[in-house]
Formats: sequence, C-alpha cells, structure tokens
Amino acid sequence: MKIKRAYAPAEAADGYRILVDRLWPRGISKEKAKIDLWLKSVAPSNELRKWFGHDPERFAEFDRRYRAELAESGALDELRAVLREHPDATLLFAAHDEAHNNAAVLKELLGD
Repeated sequence: MKIKRAYAPAEAADGYRILVDRLWPRGISKEKAKIDLWLKSVAPSNELRKWFGHDPERFAEFDRRYRAELAESGALDELRAVLREHPDATLLFAAHDEAHNNAAVLKELLGD
C-alpha cells in the first residue's frame, strides 16, 4: 500500500485508488482524480481535522486522537476489508504536507 497526494497524476502503479479525506480535494474533477473509492468513514472527524489544521507541531497529538477515533468507529476494519480485496492500493489525501497527514497515520497503522 502506498500514499499519494490526490493532486498528483494517476498512474497504473497506484492500483486501486482510495480517497481517505472527509472533503473532496478542491479544484479537481472526479474524472481527473480517477478515484475508485471515497472512504469518508476512515477520515478524521471534522472537529479533529479543524483542530489539527495541518500544523506539524500538533501532529503527534493529532496522531493519538485520530487513532482513538479509528478505534472507536470501526472504520479501520472497513479499510482493511477493502485492502484485502485490493492489495495493490494507494491511499489518497489532499494535504500539502506528505509526512503529516491522516494517510500517513493510516499507512503506519496498517503496517505498510
């Protein structure tokens, strides 16, 4: 499993493309995005997303809170089921920071 910005061009090597954000990436059409699945349930809550604000200094606390949300929601199990069906997959995110985002947390949680 890989992670990639939703704005980066789609490539065959991406495999099954899963958007893991709650909001659709601004300024990108559904056709251009080439997203196979939009899994909003695995995205951070609106409250957590707004609190984090993509501030790298808040990332450790964001990571902790996001993992707690995932543990309570069962959404991670839903993502695991999708990944069992599509082992060659890429998690897509809109954030500019490729290291401090929810897809990076998911990748670490899933052991990839």
